Amino acid sequence: MARRTEWPGGSPDSSRAEKELPPQDPAEQARAICLRLLTGMPRTRRQLADALHKRGIPEEVAEDVLSRFEDVGLIDDAAFAGAWVESRHHGRGLARRALARELRTKGVDSAVIDEAVGRLDADQEEATARELVQRKLRSTRGLDRDRRLRRLAGMLARKGYPEGLALRVVRRALEEEGEDTEDLDFDPTA
Repeated sequence: MARRTEWPGGSPDSSRAEKELPPQDPAEQARAICLRLLTGMPRTRRQLADALHKRGIPEEVAEDVLSRFEDVGLIDDAAFAGAWVESRHHGRGLARRALARELRTKGVDSAVIDEAVGRLDADQEEATARELVQRKLRSTRGLDRDRRLRRLAGMLARKGYPEGLALRVVRRALEEEGEDTEDLDFDPTA
């Protein structure tokens, strides 16, 4: 007689229970975990190593599987970092500093991070900062100049823009709107 598993809700489903049993071989189990995680979105080698560690895969087995996945191109931290920088800069407007911080938390090597964020040049970063300020500028109308400055510069700071760049971009935007910025106590060339 076949063993049946009762799931919450009272419906028996033995095939689902069989599918959920993990493979017994640790290498096979590690491959299955990595493939499942990579199906949803790209991952870094460290993210996959952490996932294997949490699931109790022996370290030497995990290293072998991860190395094989790198060899066949399923794991590529440089490609991951490049795509991450492109996506997060254009989609969220993040600056190089914020992008580097995010990549570090994902376990990407410092040299790979430097190369990926190095593809963003200063002009591109400043243009993105100007776009962000222009989008937010309208919502600050009616506030006094100093409050507008703090809100806009703070938004850029949270996205990783350096203080000098943030203040220069905000000052220029406020001037274009007719605000007097001559008595602001910061150097716009910084």
